[in-house]
Amino acid sequence: MELLGRIRRATGASQQWLAERAGTSRTTLSAYEHGAKSPTVETAGRILAVLGYEVTAAPIVTFASIPVGNRTVPVPDRLPRLDLDRAFATVSLPLHLNWSNPDRIYHLDQRRDRALVYETVLIEGTAEDVLGYVDGALLIDLWPTLVIPSEVRTAWAPLVENGLRQAA
Repeated sequence: MELLGRIRRATGASQQWLAERAGTSRTTLSAYEHGAKSPTVETAGRILAVLGYEVTAAPIVTFASIPVGNRTVPVPDRLPRLDLDRAFATVSLPLHLNWSNPDRIYHLDQRRDRALVYETVLIEGTAEDVLGYVDGALLIDLWPTLVIPSEVRTAWAPLVENGLRQAA
């Protein structure tokens, strides 16, 4: 489980240190990290907890390509969620999204900048862009004021309306 090794290295922990605190041997931990052995979910959870992480399951977001004019826009099957650091990050959009102002920096913790990014991503973005920049709860908040083509609004409206019902 390469993930264990990446997280261990990112936290600066040694294999020996982690193995002692997680109740396993260094050789077993090494075997997990190199894919020679697979830990149970419980064991992986115990090891990750020592490092300050937890095992979580998140729904997979899939996309449909909805025709809008002479192109398609990706619309997810559920509203994506971002962790707080990413939802309120300072970002520079990739060139395919921000070709007219490639050096522009957006502060997603500022409502107006977040609205501009969401408008751009919903109109021009790929599925990966949606997953990287759009948080469903924040989209619901911005929805009434977003300036997007009616076809894009129509494609996304059922998701937003469902999100509003679930929040109520």
